[in-house]
Formats: sequence, structure tokens, C-alpha cells
Amino acid sequence: MYSTAIVYCDNQFGKMDGKVANGLARHSEKYEIVGIIDSSKAGLDAGDYLDGVKNGIPIFHDLNEAIGQLDDLPDYFIYGIAPLEAFLSEDQRQIVFSAIEKGMDIVNGLHEFFTEDEAFTQKAREHGVRIEDIRKPPAKKDLHLFTGRILDVEIPIITVLGTDGAVGKRTTSVLLTDALRKKGLKVAFVATGQTGLIQGAKYGVAIDAIVEEFMTGEIENAVMEAYDNEHPDIIIVEGQGALSHPAYLSSCAIIRGAMPSAIIVQHPPKRKNIGDYSFMPMPTLKSEITLLEVFSKSKVIAITLNHEDMTDDEVAETIINYELRYQLPTTDSLKYGCDKLVKRIYQVFPELIKEPAQGQLVEVMNSVA
Repeated sequence: MYSTAIVYCDNQFGKMDGKVANGLARHSEKYEIVGIIDSSKAGLDAGDYLDGVKNGIPIFHDLNEAIGQLDDLPDYFIYGIAPLEAFLSEDQRQIVFSAIEKGMDIVNGLHEFFTEDEAFTQKAREHGVRIEDIRKPPAKKDLHLFTGRILDVEIPIITVLGTDGAVGKRTTSVLLTDALRKKGLKVAFVATGQTGLIQGAKYGVAIDAIVEEFMTGEIENAVMEAYDNEHPDIIIVEGQGALSHPAYLSSCAIIRGAMPSAIIVQHPPKRKNIGDYSFMPMPTLKSEITLLEVFSKSKVIAITLNHEDMTDDEVAETIINYELRYQLPTTDSLKYGCDKLVKRIYQVFPELIKEPAQGQLVEVMNSVA
């Protein structure tokens, strides 16, 4: 049975800085999410607000309302905001204190580590509460340098990269992993950020919290752990930030550490400026594809859309336009699923068809046709 959890995301649910809560509302292999806290959307269903499909996760005004309406106290309080500014305001600190006092274990995805805050740790001891800092890196003696072992991997490694942060790279990665598994393939997923790890990814690292010298090695190590332990047919690696983004090194480390066989690129057509930097325009999709292919020495094999601020008609029209312009299969994985992506992967890596799971051969061949 999953542990129950409530996710704090006041005024940010459905927005860029609410990506941790957004991701947990859509998918979790570790927690049963019993509620979201966002006073600006109280009373709504989280799934209905995000994707137009109810998922039974209520949104509460505050922690007290949530505790009062839920049948049982949640096991965990997850801090579900991921702002550029990594430190809590005094009001937010008081909310965490309140969660501790109620006896909930704390999951924190910020760069501000609660386990290094004496006020939090003392309060946690008083109430028998555990605190987990997801982004807290291992001791330097336990970090990994790049070894080159990744060059020995003999199966496809697909990275889902993007033109900005918070464009849905993790969501597409998770959906694609599930779609490939349903086709009978053994798939390993490697998370590279705090949300994927909180969701329960078996392999991965919060790469933006790692000292630069070890970033590439930590990605390589996570991929190799998945490869050695799972013996998969294919590995899907979640992207972070964007290679062109001046504030982030994550994509560089992911490309160097994972050495992808192919890339899927995610793009929000209506976004005008890169996240948290309103003075900097978004890169064009064409420029990002060119940059990715030159830097990685790999190929972009498909495009996926983030449909923020787009109507259904605009999404459909953009898919048609992009497929004509870039000659690449294009889809919105949240709206239309991953069939195009799966078909494209089989086309690029036909060796995956050689030994499909029993009963899958006809389905696989039809999907490629």
C-alpha cells in the first residue's frame, strides 16, 4: 500500500513553479496523493483543473481545512513548489512547522535543506517526524566521476529534452515509458529531477544539486545502474532545463552522461520568454534542435508539445505544421498519447521488434506499418 500524502502548492498549482505538485497529481508510484493545498483553487478537482479529467484529488484552501475534511491524517506533507528562489518565506516556514506539529513526515524538494535547519530538525525530533531532502546530494566520497562505461551500453537510450524548464519533459518521459511497457518492452526510466524522484522513480539523481565536476558521472552512474540491474530493452532519460538556457547546466550533463541514441524534444509554442527570465525570449524550436544535434552528435527523432495557453484547434494545427516543417512526428502526449512516439522508436530502432513479448508481434508490426 502507498503512503498517503498531501502536497502544498499555494497559488502555484498548474503553473510553472507548481511542477512538483502538478507531477504528483498526475502520477505517483510511491504516494497516494489525497489532496493539494492551493487557496486560489480550493474546491476544485486537481485532475479536472490540470487536464480536464477528474482524478478524485481535492484541492484545499489550507492545511487545517485539509486535515478537517480528510478521513485520516496523511502520512506525508510534500512541499510541492519549485521556485527559482529556493528559500522559504517566514509564512511558508510556519506552514511546514504546522505540518510537523501535526505529526506528518516532511518531503522537501527545495535546494534549502530542512535537515540542516536547526529549527526544523528540533521540531521534528519533538514530534517524532522524519524529514527527507530530495535534492540533498550524497557526500563527495560517494559521488561518481565519468568513467566511459556508458559507451558499452548496447540498447537505445532516449532522452526527452526541451526548449525550456517546466515544459513537460518528465511527463512525456513517464507516459512514454508506460506506453513502451504496454507494447511488451522492458523499459528503465531514469529521473533527473526532484519531482521524478518524489514520484518514486527507481533510478535517478537530482542533477541540479550536484557539484559540476560530478554531474556527468552521476548521470552515467544512474543510467548504468538501470542498465545493469534491469537488463532493459530501452532506457528513457528525463531531461532538465534546456541546453540553450543560460541559467542551467543540467541538459549538458544529461547529454554527456547518458550519451543518448536519440532525442525527443518538447516545446511550448505559445511561451514567449524562458521561465523566470521575462527579459529573455524563448529559443526557436529549429535553433534548439540544431543545438541539440550538434552538441550530442545524436538526432532528434520526434517533437512533443506543451499545450499551455493553446486551444485544442491550435494544438491540432501546430502538429500538422510542425510535421510538415520539420519532417518529424509530432504529438501532444497528454492529449493524444504516445502512439506516434512508439512508432517512431520502432522505426529508428528496428532491433526492438526482433524479440517482442509473447503475443505482441502482430501488434508491434501493425504499429510500425
